[in-house]
Amino acid sequence: MLIRETTFTVDLGENGYLIGFDDDYDFPSEMPFGWRCGPATPATAVVLPTTDTGTLRMTVQLHDSPPGAERGDGWEPAEEMSLLADTPTLCVATIGQGDFWDAWPEEEPPLEASAGDGWVRMRLYCHVDDAEPGTGDRGERHLLQFWPAPQTPPVHPDISETDRQARADYAADMATPVEDYTYTYGDQET
Repeated sequence: MLIRETTFTVDLGENGYLIGFDDDYDFPSEMPFGWRCGPATPATAVVLPTTDTGTLRMTVQLHDSPPGAERGDGWEPAEEMSLLADTPTLCVATIGQGDFWDAWPEEEPPLEASAGDGWVRMRLYCHVDDAEPGTGDRGERHLLQFWPAPQTPPVHPDISETDRQARADYAADMATPVEDYTYTYGDQET
């Protein structure tokens, strides 16, 4: 049964958003290229929208049991994953160049999704009017549904070889020490 629903607009950064039960944000060690969402930490998921630096309409629903499948509205196939709810409050943050911005609307009370002592299942539906990645309004909407459930394997589509390579490239970049990005100009190192 639906317990609570809230809808708001998110101004996206350049790298999607994080959603889950932890506000200790960091860039994930792996990006879920080929999927819409993937784990950032056990308590947080990273979501990759089509829209790059624009607005996205987000609806968040809290259920007390698994909701039925959404029909209509041109939704892409749903993806699901389990999140550890160490804290009860759902957090949302956009990912920009080297920083994170809290995206939960100030006028909305916090969404308390669990007692903070177990696993929560997240189901993500996406719709975009203009599927070509880009900036500005792409007519993108996300429906995120949460309900208490034991940890189970994620549900995602198969990925292409291009997506596998993009994941490997991202992981290699994340593993490169910061010192490797320094350059020497004359006698000074920057």
